[in-house]
Amino acid sequence: MFNSLFGMFSNDMGIDLGTANVLVYVKGRGIVLKEPSVVAINRETDRILAVGIDAKRMLGRTPANITAVRPLKNGVIADFETTERMIRYFIRKVHAGRKSLLHPRIVISVPSACTEVERRAVRESAERAGAREVYVIEEPMAAAIGAELPVHEPAGNMVVDIGGGTTEVAVISLGGMVLTNALRIAGDDFDQAIIDYFKEKENLIIGERTAEEAKIKIGSVYPSSESRQMEIKGRDLVSGLPKTVLISTDDIRESLAEPMKELLKVIKDTLNQTPAELSADLVDRGIVLVGGGALLGGIDELLRETTELPVHIADDAMNCVVMGAGRYLEQMARLKKAQRFSLED
Repeated sequence: MFNSLFGMFSNDMGIDLGTANVLVYVKGRGIVLKEPSVVAINRETDRILAVGIDAKRMLGRTPANITAVRPLKNGVIADFETTERMIRYFIRKVHAGRKSLLHPRIVISVPSACTEVERRAVRESAERAGAREVYVIEEPMAAAIGAELPVHEPAGNMVVDIGGGTTEVAVISLGGMVLTNALRIAGDDFDQAIIDYFKEKENLIIGERTAEEAKIKIGSVYPSSESRQMEIKGRDLVSGLPKTVLISTDDIRESLAEPMKELLKVIKDTLNQTPAELSADLVDRGIVLVGGGALLGGIDELLRETTELPVHIADDAMNCVVMGAGRYLEQMARLKKAQRFSLED
C-alpha cells in the first residue's frame, strides 16, 4: 500500500535539456514544463532576473547591464554555472507547492556526440541542483523510446532527431545504438540561415524571433504548389531605418538550401554505413523524424525523395525525447524489479 501511494506521488523526472527548450516529464503527471533554455542575468550583481519564457522575451531587448543568454550551445553545456542555476530553477518550479521527503531521481538526455567530460558536467549540474540520482541517456535512444519504436527487437530502426542545436541520426537495434552520427546544424542554424539570406538579399537585418516565426509560419524545404506569404519587420542595413518586407515560402526554401544539403549528407552517410541486414529492415520500417525540426514543412517529402525510403513524422515529435527519458526511468525500475525477482528465484 505504501509503495503504491509513494509511486502516485513520485517526484522522479525525465529532462530534455535542449539547446532551444527544456522539457520536464514527471512520473504520473506527464509533461509538466516546457520553456526556452534562456537565462537573463544582471551582469553587475550576477543575479538571475528571469528564466525560460520570460527570459526569451528579453533576447535582443535588454539594457547594457542585463544579458539574456543560452547556456547550451549545439546541444552541450557552454556555461556550467548558468546551466546548473537554470536546472535548479526548473526543478523548484515543477515541485512548487508539493511536499516531498526525497530529492528526485532524474534522467537527462544528452547528444550522442557528448564527451565523457560533458556527460559528467551534466550529471554534476543536476546533482548540485538537488537530484538524488542522475542517469544520462543519449538523445536518439530517448527519442526512439518516446516515439514508441520497438527498440529492443532484433531489427533496425532509424531515427533522425532534429533539435535546436544538433541533428542526431541513429540506427537502433536490440536496445542499443548500432550506428550514430551527429551534425551540429539544426533549428537554430536554420534561423541563422534565414537571417543571413535576408541580410544579403534585402539589406534587411532581422532578429532570431522573427526568423523563427517565418520558418514556422511559411517555411518549407520541398517545392510544392502552395506558396504562402507574410510580412517581416526589421532594420534597413543601408538607411538604418525600420523596414517591412513581404516574403514567401520560396524565399525560406532558398535560404535553407545549404543547411538542408548538410543534413541530407549526414543521413545518406549513415545509410551507407548501416550493416546490410539492418538496411534491409529500413526498406520496410523507413526513417522516423522527431524533434522540432521534424515539423519543418516538406522535410518528410524531401527525405522520402532523396533516400527512396518511407519517412514518418513521429506523433508528438517535439516531445519524443522527454517522453523517452521519462519512460526510460519507468522501464529501468521495472527491469530492476524483474532482475531482483529472477535472482531470488
